[in-house]
Amino acid sequence: MEALDALLNRVSLARLQAPAPDAAQREVLFRAALRAPDHGYLRPWRFLTIEGEGREKLGELFVSAVLAKDAQAPEAATTKARNMPSRAPLMVVVIATLQAGHKVPEVEQLLSAGCAAHGIVLAAHALGLGAIWRTGEMAYDRTVAAGLGLAENERVVGFLYLGSVEGDRRAAPELAPADFVQSWG
Repeated sequence: MEALDALLNRVSLARLQAPAPDAAQREVLFRAALRAPDHGYLRPWRFLTIEGEGREKLGELFVSAVLAKDAQAPEAATTKARNMPSRAPLMVVVIATLQAGHKVPEVEQLLSAGCAAHGIVLAAHALGLGAIWRTGEMAYDRTVAAGLGLAENERVVGFLYLGSVEGDRRAAPELAPADFVQSWG
């Protein structure tokens, strides 16, 4: 698949099924992530892969986060949290590792980690895989961060759900660049 095709036609796909990306595909996904713009060559990212029983363990961590906020949370909320990791056969947690006080501002480091995540979803599309980048409250929850082993200087950028496309791949919406671009000066 040509690069422009991936850039112009990638869409988020929420309906994913097994099989998960294989070892060769994962190598490509992570190589694409490592090509993200990186001012200062800080490599301000790391990745956790979660699959199999790890998805169940993550679901229980999500339940713990829900209950930490509200010990009386309704069963529907805990069930939803428990089931979130089962949406795809593979999850990749993209983590920004921020260096405070560096000449490269933390916001640039965070954006770089976001570009690494985008590299993964673009590469997934180019490989014919399905992917969706999700955040939601679990991405910003301290209970989840601690359970995933994040240090104080780390942030979850997103949960990437990866797998084989279930059903038909939907078309990318047509957007007019002129609606978003203005000349200045």
